[in-house]
Amino acid sequence: MEEVENNKNSIFEREPIHINNVMKKALEYLEYVSNKKDGIGGIASGFSSIDEITQGWQNGNLIVIGARPAMGKTSFLLSMMLNMVLDQSMPIPVALFSLEMSDAQVTSCLISNLCEIPNQKIRNGHMEPYEWETMDSEIKKLHNAPIYIDDTPRLDIYQFCEKAKRLVRENGVKILFLDYLQLLIVNDKYYDNRYLELNYITRRLKALARELDIPIIVASQLNRNIEDKSRYGAEGKRPQLTDLRDSGTICDDADVVCFIHRPEYYKITEDERGNSLIGLAEFIVAKQRMGGTGDVRLKFEGAFSKFSEIEKTKLDFGIEGLRSIVDTGEVPF
Repeated sequence: MEEVENNKNSIFEREPIHINNVMKKALEYLEYVSNKKDGIGGIASGFSSIDEITQGWQNGNLIVIGARPAMGKTSFLLSMMLNMVLDQSMPIPVALFSLEMSDAQVTSCLISNLCEIPNQKIRNGHMEPYEWETMDSEIKKLHNAPIYIDDTPRLDIYQFCEKAKRLVRENGVKILFLDYLQLLIVNDKYYDNRYLELNYITRRLKALARELDIPIIVASQLNRNIEDKSRYGAEGKRPQLTDLRDSGTICDDADVVCFIHRPEYYKITEDERGNSLIGLAEFIVAKQRMGGTGDVRLKFEGAFSKFSEIEKTKLDFGIEGLRSIVDTGEVPF
């Protein structure tokens, strides 16, 4: 409990600040954003359509990404990590706490994602000559990449906080990923109620994000309500804020709550306009404390543990695109 007291002191030792000083910081931030070409104030996810809604993941924020099993939570985290360390002019040091997969399994998925070689082939080594060549070429990008993986299987919140602080202090990590929330524990007899335990964990994660001044992104399971037979059709199966498993204060404490939804998993293969949903995923920003909400469609390739942007085509812009042509005379791609 000594560690808890130290954390409390570090959080509450700040003195009140006059608004003039706060305004100065706010204006400096606005100037910083205005000078950026992409206009993204936070850490870009690497998915431009998501960043348009969130303006990037903001420092001090707790971001929860919820989904049912098999929706691709881990694949999405890995895809974002690779975007951050490989696709930007200035690589972003990232850390992943994987409570379900070993570091070797995580690395295998990263290689599959990067090289677009089925993970099963990478695990069993049964690859074609051209796939070996691709891997030999692409895997070099991961050498010395600022990625840190902790695969401690039974991790309590106090250990997580201590490890996170060291990663930020010693390795310059700018964003933390946790896969996934429900596997964190509290080694304290007082928290024998799982609901109260999760309440404590999410509040501690939020306080940690503020203390370290970095985004913390946490994957979370959803409850089984989505599977209820009364919830049918494309809209009925879409996740809602109330679907957060053992929700407690997860929704309240999170600054941003997002969901991953793949209609294809529920045998829903077309949307209301007749467009194919095969191989597509919806990324739903359901709550954003300092911004709006919205939905984004991404391409999902399960064999590669990969999410990617969807290229707009003449067959993919739907009724909104047709209206835009009528109103402006311009084709929206």
